[in-house]
Amino acid sequence: MIKTRKGWALAAGILAVSTTALAAPPSAEMLSNACAGCHGTNGGSAGLTMPSLAGQSKEAIVDAMKKYKSGERKSTIMGRLAKGYSDAQIVAMGEFFSKKKIHATNQTLDPVKVAKGASLQEANCSRCHLEEGREGKDDTPAMASQWLPYLQIQMNQYLTDQRKMPEKMAEKVKPLSKADLDALLHYYASVK
Repeated sequence: MIKTRKGWALAAGILAVSTTALAAPPSAEMLSNACAGCHGTNGGSAGLTMPSLAGQSKEAIVDAMKKYKSGERKSTIMGRLAKGYSDAQIVAMGEFFSKKKIHATNQTLDPVKVAKGASLQEANCSRCHLEEGREGKDDTPAMASQWLPYLQIQMNQYLTDQRKMPEKMAEKVKPLSKADLDALLHYYASVK
């Protein structure tokens, strides 16, 4: 039992500090920990159909999350999850993942397709997927070292109109054959 004024003041101070601590908003790292189950610790995916978020531009992550949140970008899980975050929290997570190094994957790829994709990349994709796909221009995602199955799923969604292809991308993709596109995806998956 507290019997002195100093004791009451101390108890009131502790209560005020603990209330403030509980009211502090979660950090970007704390928010991003929720992503680890699918996208890996610090955004380095271990799942073949899940993209790595590490090294993506803040703009690409924010754009994708806002599209999931609004329903513009279809998903099985992400749309529901994105609705739970404020725009400020989405920006904080985008900033967090953008500061991480690209997650290098180890996957078996067809060397002939990788070589063909390398020859196609410069003329067709390099204006938006910069540094051999290691960086994205504005809201364009980094492609380097993403899992091949993930890249194939995304390309299929674009080609079947399940996902809206950006106009600049469509100009380059439409003239390419399916073999060319597959080679480009093998190339991007190979980049470390």
